[in-house]
Amino acid sequence: MEFSRLLDCLAADFARLRAVSATDPTAGVPTCPGWTVADLTRHVGEVYLHKTRAIREGAEPDPWPAREPAKEDPIALLDRAYADLLSEFATHGPTDPAGSWYAPDPTVGFWIRRMAQETVIHRIDAELAAGEPIAEIPPDLAVDGVDELLKVFVAYGVAEWGDYFTGVLAESPGRTYLVRADDAAWRVSTGPGLFRVEDGAGTGPADVTVSGPSAAVLRRLWNREEADATSPVTVVGAPEAVEELHRCIVVATQ
Repeated sequence: MEFSRLLDCLAADFARLRAVSATDPTAGVPTCPGWTVADLTRHVGEVYLHKTRAIREGAEPDPWPAREPAKEDPIALLDRAYADLLSEFATHGPTDPAGSWYAPDPTVGFWIRRMAQETVIHRIDAELAAGEPIAEIPPDLAVDGVDELLKVFVAYGVAEWGDYFTGVLAESPGRTYLVRADDAAWRVSTGPGLFRVEDGAGTGPADVTVSGPSAAVLRRLWNREEADATSPVTVVGAPEAVEELHRCIVVATQ
């Protein structure tokens, strides 16, 4: 996606997150057990401030999460943090360097993408907590989100921090997954210490196929579906193989 498009999506999802978060700050967030909407709002604000500093200082600041004033109203913190983040994005070009845990792309552009994807997932959290309808997720943002999740979170996580995935992949017999979101497709190969992602459907059979509308696939992979709703995502494959993919994603994103 173009960075201007990602920034537009970020703005829209921030506005939706802010509006929904103000409705009932004490509501529990079903997709983030133990959190209230106020906790979720504060978390997003802290994320924005942390990434603002990563850009400004050229290194990811420590500690994480940021130690923000506990008495500051979560919405006020969110507003302040978002304004600071946008200021940094406006000051720098996407190719400018920035502190990042993702070694292949330590740039401002990485954080533009990451914050757009962070915000759409957390505005879904807020909507689920408030019992609000889930606003549309643009197909291009959803496809980009699936791509980021598989490649940046899981594949890079397994390559760089493989010990965290030992419990999931050490006994893997070697499996192939086909993920389809609208017209986009990814082929995933797993095995002991392995999580490889290739663009396209590839050839040959897959042990598991996950397919559906892009927004629905994004929500399924991020575990952001309503518990009592019928999913438009089709999953075909042995339960133990499906569980392997799910556990890899959980470890990579927790």
